[in-house]
Amino acid sequence: MWARHLDADRVEIEGSGNFGRPAAVALIESGLVVVEVPPQMTAKARKGTRTGTKTDQVDALLIARIGLRDDDLPPPRPVGPIEDLRLLVGFRRQLVEERNRAVNRVHADLEQLVPGYQHRVSGRLTIPGNLTRVMRLLTGDTSARALIAKNRIRRVRDLNRQIDELAAVIRSTVTESHTTLTDIDGVGELVAAEILAHVGAPHRFATKAKFAMANGTAPLEASSGRVRRHRLNRGGNRQLNKAIHTVAITQIARPDTEGRRYYEHRLATGNSEREAIRALKRRISDRIWTHLQTPTSIPNWT
Repeated sequence: MWARHLDADRVEIEGSGNFGRPAAVALIESGLVVVEVPPQMTAKARKGTRTGTKTDQVDALLIARIGLRDDDLPPPRPVGPIEDLRLLVGFRRQLVEERNRAVNRVHADLEQLVPGYQHRVSGRLTIPGNLTRVMRLLTGDTSARALIAKNRIRRVRDLNRQIDELAAVIRSTVTESHTTLTDIDGVGELVAAEILAHVGAPHRFATKAKFAMANGTAPLEASSGRVRRHRLNRGGNRQLNKAIHTVAITQIARPDTEGRRYYEHRLATGNSEREAIRALKRRISDRIWTHLQTPTSIPNWT
């Protein structure tokens, strides 16, 4: 391999989860140490260059410099069950997004065909019973718009079936992993799958603080002079951040959970609702990190 000819013992790579995945896997299998450089770090470094130019050569140099500067960069996600789960979770998310687009189009069609249909069909159009009801509303209508709407309704039904089938596979995979994430209030199998899929191997993040920075729940300092304050961190893995947000909102909605009590405590100390939610998300991030350190029964999960 070319890396061996260069006497390389460590390789920094950006995009090891998508286009760079084959190269990362080949390098790891050859015995080299491979670390992942987040695209955000490369973009930030690029802004510091004189011209801000983006080329493969410039990015390669910046990635190498970042690798030399930071000793605690995480390794790429491992091959095996975690990668399989990441693919399943990603495909399910794509199907959900496709279903949302199809439902929006059905809604637009029904507004034209049956104005005020919402008074006869309550609830989301993804519900099977509601799909049956709106199909009945179109009975006897042979217009082109009605034909298209009926086809879209059938497409939503098909997507519902595919999403449910994938969800069953994902739940089974999470159960077989024996992860303790589901012991956390608000973390069901699907949320646990999102977390496992995006975290990869737990040892990628050595501390709670590094995990919080990676998922965007660690606030960024924005102090000036004697004024000490922090601002919202909009970086990190946003899908992972969304999963943590879902857990936080679920805990707050339940009357007798640790998260609800902590949220109310933060409000009592003067935090706004948004600030209290952010604080709770960081607390949940720390709890998730702790649970991720628990070994699972499936090889290659840790």
